Amino acid sequence: MVTVEELFAIDALLSREEREIRDTVAAFGAQRLRPHIADWFEAGTFPAREIAPELGKLGLLGMHLEGYGCAGMSATAYGLACQELEAVDSGVRSMVSVQGSLAMTAIHKFGSEEQKQRWLPEMAAGAALGCFGLTEPDFGSNPGGMRTRAKRDGDGWVLNGSKMWITNGSVADVAVVWAYAEDGDAKPVVRGFLVPAGTPGFTAREMHRKLSLRASITAELDFDDVRLPADAVLPESRGLSSPLACLSEARFGIIFGALGAARDCLSATIEYARTREVFDKPLAAYQLTQGKLADMALELGKGQLLAVHLGRLKDRGEISAEQISAGKLNSTREAIAIARECRTILGANGITLDYPVLRHANNLESVLTYEGTAEVHQLVLGKALTDANAFR
Repeated sequence: MVTVEELFAIDALLSREEREIRDTVAAFGAQRLRPHIADWFEAGTFPAREIAPELGKLGLLGMHLEGYGCAGMSATAYGLACQELEAVDSGVRSMVSVQGSLAMTAIHKFGSEEQKQRWLPEMAAGAALGCFGLTEPDFGSNPGGMRTRAKRDGDGWVLNGSKMWITNGSVADVAVVWAYAEDGDAKPVVRGFLVPAGTPGFTAREMHRKLSLRASITAELDFDDVRLPADAVLPESRGLSSPLACLSEARFGIIFGALGAARDCLSATIEYARTREVFDKPLAAYQLTQGKLADMALELGKGQLLAVHLGRLKDRGEISAEQISAGKLNSTREAIAIARECRTILGANGITLDYPVLRHANNLESVLTYEGTAEVHQLVLGKALTDANAFR
């Protein structure tokens, strides 16, 4: 027997350090997270406060950032860590992604030195959690339509609006909130604001009744005349390109992460097929089963090769937004197809939490949609290929 990684010789493309990081995260997932993940999913909860310091100790929070207690690892190493985290559950990778690629990256890219010193070391250690407030109840794929406003009031700001589907929102110590800043007669421009938990007028309500990403904290944020000091604004944030740059960082992690979920589905399914007997022989011995397994292995292997290639481009500073869109679209689309196909091999067992397959499939429904739906990434690629904008 060979694994998909062996079939495609993935390890030959990785450095020793990258393999060690991958294996360390995989071991942490196996020992600390896997024994509990099905229960957390069923209960619709995740002990973010408890797990975050352990992730911080491993250097996984903001691991691709430099300084301020961050590990400063390569993009490829970060991607491999995301792959192993999402092999456990998309909710775990989402927490790490929101903390590091969204909230911490926003502060690192656009914050003042004082803001960086205040928040980044604690966030890297997992002692403080962050969230990223961009999506609104009526504005997801079109974030530029956001209604949240920050109006200048003397030396400070008054923030009003709401955000929805915010990972870590109700457990975060600080929210990075994007709003149109209205400053006198100047044209409103999107800017980022740091809103600490407990600020008067700021409330975060955890969202329940989810059928996907259940092992993840999701919240709705409301801002009712929230008064913020002048130094709450991220000084280098100007325009919608600022939050979109953070989203591009998070999408990169999804390229690897979604494949981790697919790999976990396929590994569990192969093991099941080898031991499950149907008509007096193993399910794996039937041609139809082997055909399905071969096709899934092929798509998973191709996805992994693309992910590593994009990681190398990012490490060289040569990657484009369109290439990240291509990777995100491919990984999420193929991963959810693999999860669904695996469920057919497991039969009725596939719908239970005794196996990871339908849990991953349910999670991937969200991963397919958030940080740019599949359709949005299709249009990004279409525009790149034709130079014609089909968004409007």
